Amino acid sequence: MQELRLSDWLPTTNREVKIRGWDELDVILFSGDAYIDHPSFGPAVIGRILESYGLRVAIVPQPNVNDNLQDFVKLGAPKLFFGVTGGCMDPMVSNYNANKRRRKKDAYTPNGDIGFRPDYATTVYSNILKEKWPDVPVLIGGIEASLRRVTHYDYWSDKLMPTILESSKADMLVYGMGEQPLREVVRLLLKGVPFSSITTVKQTAVLLEANAKIPKNSNWEDVEIASHEYCLNDKKTYASNFKIIEQESNKLYARRIFQKVGAKTLMINPPYPTMIEKEIDASFDLPYTRLPHPKYNKRGPIPAYEMIKFSINAHRGCFGGCSFCTISAHQGKFIASRSQESVLKEVDKVANMPDFKGYLSDIGGPSANMYKMKGKIQEICDKCVAPSCISPVICSNLDTSHKPLTELYRAVDSHPKVKKSFIGSGIRHDMLVPEFNKNADAKELDDYTEEVMTKHVSGRLKVAPEHTSDPVLKLMRKPSFSYFHKFKERFDKINSKHKLKLQLIPYFISNHPACEAEDMADLAAETKDMGFQLEQVQGFTPTPMTVATVIYYSGYHPYTLQEIKTPKTSKEKDEQHRFFFWYKHENKAWIKNTLNKLGRQDLLKVLLPENDKWRKNKPGKPKHTFNDAVPFNQRKNKAKFRPKGKRK
Repeated sequence: MQELRLSDWLPTTNREVKIRGWDELDVILFSGDAYIDHPSFGPAVIGRILESYGLRVAIVPQPNVNDNLQDFVKLGAPKLFFGVTGGCMDPMVSNYNANKRRRKKDAYTPNGDIGFRPDYATTVYSNILKEKWPDVPVLIGGIEASLRRVTHYDYWSDKLMPTILESSKADMLVYGMGEQPLREVVRLLLKGVPFSSITTVKQTAVLLEANAKIPKNSNWEDVEIASHEYCLNDKKTYASNFKIIEQESNKLYARRIFQKVGAKTLMINPPYPTMIEKEIDASFDLPYTRLPHPKYNKRGPIPAYEMIKFSINAHRGCFGGCSFCTISAHQGKFIASRSQESVLKEVDKVANMPDFKGYLSDIGGPSANMYKMKGKIQEICDKCVAPSCISPVICSNLDTSHKPLTELYRAVDSHPKVKKSFIGSGIRHDMLVPEFNKNADAKELDDYTEEVMTKHVSGRLKVAPEHTSDPVLKLMRKPSFSYFHKFKERFDKINSKHKLKLQLIPYFISNHPACEAEDMADLAAETKDMGFQLEQVQGFTPTPMTVATVIYYSGYHPYTLQEIKTPKTSKEKDEQHRFFFWYKHENKAWIKNTLNKLGRQDLLKVLLPENDKWRKNKPGKPKHTFNDAVPFNQRKNKAKFRPKGKRK
């Protein structure tokens, strides 16, 4: 691999700007993450995209907000705009666990150190920039801005908040993946259009002043949702808003959304169509160094980077539409897949890294097995408003063929320097069950499952049934737990056929809306009966822009407006979560007492039989409790959440 120079990274200091021979900058980015020049990290992608348009771009990673604010003025003012992002995860998820306690590590900071990212980072950075440079436009984006673009519930302050455009004072918000809207914004700016006049670019939002004229666009239909003030006064009104927001976010031809915020008007323009193969390839083929900036060399490894260092992202988007997950809200419901050629080009680049030992940690995406999947008849997808393509059943128009993905795995494995490629992303096991995926070829599904189990797993295969209660699963937009039983049967059959000793590792969630203590007791009993001793678990964390969060705050389902109960108190949450760890010595008396109160002696006989053969654990805390787990929808790569013990 060619030796890299400092100028191979985007500049982060005046010295680095001068090395490039620049005397001014077009765009300066501010990020809550350390600067990792890799296509898995949004700030780097945006920087490289802007650079590909011929712009002079610099990035200020993790600026200090506790000193004289020198980081916000050291590079001067850009010609076009400041770009601001809180980072790859919502800063509140980065900084706090589900119990609102401050985390001890930040995965996007060298050495996992904390204190380098402020709470509500996008708002903090943007406000400072507007104070220091009032005449320079500020454009915000990334997951924090994207999911807070409209009235939203903030779990950490326990408040209903207006659009982040109001609190941040930013001039424009780009939601979702930013390549397409930024291309148009830059095109208009370079033509000489003032930033303040750029109000009709798709996938952007602006907050119009009270006397501002509504921009016209004859190609768009408009819809107005209840004002922020109405939402503050009526929770059911807030809930009803979300149905419109979610449906318009997932449409290929969406309406423009308006919402009053005080005397101002929030205008959210429709999203772009899903990126075509040529577009997403172009984004991944940019000249990333794939390395953290050299400034971090003496500060220690960056955990998030170490986790994906030798991984490949093959696609974006997720058509699962899970009620607790924000992936489709940010990346889109429709899948944008890279070409096999683009993936193999990146594999070759990784394989030639000096410290590559022949093992790829992941070939995947938000869900591992959605590569190249799309509607069979596009016109049907064009009219669809469903938030999920696979709930309550798999859409008959969805092509769920796993053949392209199987072929991709085999092509990657044929690289002379690749000894083994693992699948670290979570696999949708339900799509591999013919009884659920009725339109797929059963043999093809078995071929894929066998390919994964025999060649791409090291000891453990991770899947996410999430719960065992069918009513809870229905609310989650997940299939019946009976399909997990069927998948396990196929898993065991392949294990036996090839004399493997693979473990199946299921993820589960407690405290989700509609979940009762009795549901958790059932979950504990059923999973024990299947031979599982769970540790890959977490408590539900409300994050903006999900159905489950709307229910948590309002008490109403946004689609039916029916009342739904959600566990909220610490006592309720702790007691539900405790059922996961029925096998721990210190929980046994409590479980016995609780199940007797519930009148569920049948479950008591399953969980605590007199001659229990399960090993008796010493009292202690499980490796990953719900207080420390990162919410499923914010995990960069699920591979880091592993049970105790070494891989086989």
